[in-house]
Amino acid sequence: MQFSIITGMSGAGKSTVLKNLEDLGYFCVDNLPPTLIGKFADICFSPDSGINNVALGIDVRGGDFFNVLFEEIDKLKSADYKINMVFLEASDDVLVKRFKETRRRHPLVSVGRIEDGIAEERILLKEAKRRADFIIDTSSLLTRELKNEIYKIFIEEKSYDNLIVSVLSFGFKYGIPSDADLVFDVRFIPNPFYLEELRSKSGNDQEVQDYVMKWESSKTFLNKLTEMVSFLLPHYVQEGKNQLVIAIGCTGGKHRSVTLANELQARLNADEYSVNVYHRDIQKDARLGK
Repeated sequence: MQFSIITGMSGAGKSTVLKNLEDLGYFCVDNLPPTLIGKFADICFSPDSGINNVALGIDVRGGDFFNVLFEEIDKLKSADYKINMVFLEASDDVLVKRFKETRRRHPLVSVGRIEDGIAEERILLKEAKRRADFIIDTSSLLTRELKNEIYKIFIEEKSYDNLIVSVLSFGFKYGIPSDADLVFDVRFIPNPFYLEELRSKSGNDQEVQDYVMKWESSKTFLNKLTEMVSFLLPHYVQEGKNQLVIAIGCTGGKHRSVTLANELQARLNADEYSVNVYHRDIQKDARLGK
């Protein structure tokens, strides 16, 4: 049996994760007081419980009870229970936006600014984040991408050292992504836009991929980029970074950048990192771009 604690910042996606785990056959309980975790675990792990896997949602709504969470977890581990903790994170700007969109109040703020509640919550959850087995930053994750991360952790049982890598293709004419950590310009590669038979296609089509990757400059760039990123990733993990956005841009974000982003994602996934690919501008009108 797998016994999992799902915690983290309010608004970071805990409810979504619990729903995903429920779909995977987990028995999910939200907001169980931490003082009851031990007794609940004993029931779940009993031979006649009929429960296979359990996920508990724990957050600051537990009030003072939250302080005993680590004591209960340590007791379970000392009893040889298989237990892990997933911490959900998101940037302050994203959390504020989510609260405003849903018109929910922050659990730590009855009257006042959402930002104040977020700041207080970060302090309260500092130790939980430090002790987490997995940290997922949902700031730039789509719902399906978050679902993929949960699947990798709980079904494929992969470990990514708490670092999620997002490879993002974009068009320079639409602006450089504001959340990019690393930005690479591939406009030096010959452009499929100038070939009538490829203009309407994208880097997700085999014909475009073959054209972009047939050049020696493309192959050399991809090899060097992969080598550099592979070198950087373990250092980012050591630093404590839990999300990395690699942006690859061409003029319109439809052909060259899409192809290279797909290629880089495939290579990094082969290196056992958690890598998502997202094509920001692939559907935008590229008539004026390249």
